[in-house]
Amino acid sequence: MLTGAGVSAASGVPTFRGPHGLWSSTSAQTTPSTVEGWRRYRATDLATPDAFTRDPALVWEWYAWRRATIAACRPNRAHEVIAAWTMRNPQCRVVTQNVDDLHVRAGTQCLVRLHGSLWELSCWQRCAASPRTWRDERVPLPAPVPTCPHCGALARPAVVWFGEPLDPGAVEAAADAAACDVFLTIGTSASVYPAASFLHAARRHGAFTAEINLETTPASSMVDVAIQGPAEEVLDAIEAAR
Repeated sequence: MLTGAGVSAASGVPTFRGPHGLWSSTSAQTTPSTVEGWRRYRATDLATPDAFTRDPALVWEWYAWRRATIAACRPNRAHEVIAAWTMRNPQCRVVTQNVDDLHVRAGTQCLVRLHGSLWELSCWQRCAASPRTWRDERVPLPAPVPTCPHCGALARPAVVWFGEPLDPGAVEAAADAAACDVFLTIGTSASVYPAASFLHAARRHGAFTAEINLETTPASSMVDVAIQGPAEEVLDAIEAAR
């Protein structure tokens, strides 16, 4: 299955798309002179390597807010049902576009995190001494701009920014997961590639496909069944009907 921001919405995690999402032009303040720090910017202006090069402290200010916001959230019923499915069936694999790691906290097995994790860091200079990523769940982090413990260079959030490629290993694992009998797309607009391509791959494989989302998406006309409703309610009903 493929999950997106709609799965975490009931937990209080801000969504990204839609009229007031973090990627929306309306999410930026319209009076920059009266607003400090990252709140003057759209998220699309901050989640880039160029932004980090120009002002790493500003970018980390935004990510510190995101980490603090998500630290106060808890997995909702959608996360719990999905985790239970993966525990009961080792063949059930989850591909997520979310970086909040609420799937991890719910106990989901066989999880592919396409866009990385807010709770992992990596060396900005990619020094040879450091691992590719390392876990750091402290809120707040000990410094405004964290550094690599191995070389002292700046550390960055281990998430995929605009203009960066996805991890090839994660893409390969997601493609393997699409070779399935049943494919669910849950809480995602199915409009971002390559994530959106996995639905097409599942259909070519002959899988039964279903969408669960609050509203119609580009995928709605392509799946066998499209269910409109909150992910936590729909998945709870499916689980109850077992």
